[in-house]
Amino acid sequence: MDQNNINVTIYSAPWCVFCRMAKEYLKGKNVAFKDVDIDQDRNAAHYIMSKTGQAGIPVLEIGDDVILGFDRPRIDESLRHNKFI
Repeated sequence: MDQNNINVTIYSAPWCVFCRMAKEYLKGKNVAFKDVDIDQDRNAAHYIMSKTGQAGIPVLEIGDDVILGFDRPRIDESLRHNKFI
């Protein structure tokens, strides 16, 4: 899939178990996503903190929805709402 058409972004870090689980979950649903490593991209870390008010990861942006944490029901609902599944 063309990276410019991807509307799912996950902000994560290599050491984060829930981040890995969220990425595997999206892969299992054949949903293309952009992975942003907040350890490497400090601007992204500040962005998610300003967007969520928290420092927790993963943060998923699915269309206009922002989901903090690996919340399967909210991820599924957002993917359906945004017509990714």
